[in-house]
Amino acid sequence: MAEEITQETFFKALKNIGKFKGDCKIRVWLCQIVKNTYFSLCQKNKHIIYEAREENGCECIEQKLINSETAWEIHKKLHFLDEPYKEVFTLRVFGELPFLQIAELLGKTESWARVTFHRAKIKLKED
Repeated sequence: MAEEITQETFFKALKNIGKFKGDCKIRVWLCQIVKNTYFSLCQKNKHIIYEAREENGCECIEQKLINSETAWEIHKKLHFLDEPYKEVFTLRVFGELPFLQIAELLGKTESWARVTFHRAKIKLKED
């Protein structure tokens, strides 16, 4: 599956390199293509369910948003989350903003945005 995703990603990247706007780093653009390709393959192959996540016994909080019941629980917890965790998490997950843009918006560094997002996820998992 990894080989198929890699091949498809580079095919899409080469095919659409002219559409690359340069508003993010090329590696970020490639990662977005990888993510979208992976989700597309998962939808096509419904019998394959995030095998890597099941093997590790963990599930990424972003993936839990796919399940509407879990999404509702996350929204309830997010409502009571302190700032700036609430804002950073919302901008990243729902606004789909890169960390650099979140940092610029809030007048902080990119690493601060990453750390704050990570801490927000931990706080949401704790409750």
